[in-house]
Amino acid sequence: MSQTSTYTVTGMTCGNCVAHVTEEVSEVAGVTNVAVQLDGSMAVESEALIPFDAIIEAVREAGDNYVVVEA
Repeated sequence: MSQTSTYTVTGMTCGNCVAHVTEEVSEVAGVTNVAVQLDGSMAVESEALIPFDAIIEAVREAGDNYVVVEA
């Protein structure tokens, strides 16, 4: 059964920012789909609950100026 978690990502200013965050979060084990919007909203679909620390690390890998919070 799939679950969706929502987050807010701050610090994104362009389409490349969205692409970098999407790419890094997509690589987190268990993530099946990611939807990131320039307004900062992000939805992550997965088969099982993904630890928030894993999402934080993926967003940090995308860029040092991005910050993620649970929505």
